[in-house]
Amino acid sequence: MAANPSAEPTVLIINGPNLNMLGVREPSLYGAETLGDIEAACSERAEALGLAVDFRQSNTEGELVGWIQEARDGHEGIIINAGAYSHTSVAILDALRMAELPVIEVHISNIYKRESYRHHSYVSEAADGVICGFGAAGYLLALDAMAGLLDPNS
Repeated sequence: MAANPSAEPTVLIINGPNLNMLGVREPSLYGAETLGDIEAACSERAEALGLAVDFRQSNTEGELVGWIQEARDGHEGIIINAGAYSHTSVAILDALRMAELPVIEVHISNIYKRESYRHHSYVSEAADGVICGFGAAGYLLALDAMAGLLDPNS
């Protein structure tokens, strides 16, 4: 729970490796939006939902794990696009379980229409829900879902 319970609930939005290259990296697969575009759209949607967002990106697994651990004390939920680490990182899975927060996993592409090694996600094992294949709009769908998880009476 956040230190100030009267403030807007804060959702940590974590982006993993190579997502800083959105808009440049395979636009036919990932779209033309940049990570900055997605961050701006998330901030706008969060405000409309009465949420605050803490939007971050790292190419380093250990940094992602550290942020997830820190989230226990300052955030009410986690939205994560762990990128390729989704399919390889037990460390991220363990951190998400220890966080004891609602978790929504996002993938810009439909991982089930891609290479078979992308069909398994360790992150999914800790997630309350998974959104994939809707492009950058998946982040907004995740915020809508998170608002429902944080206020089930809404």
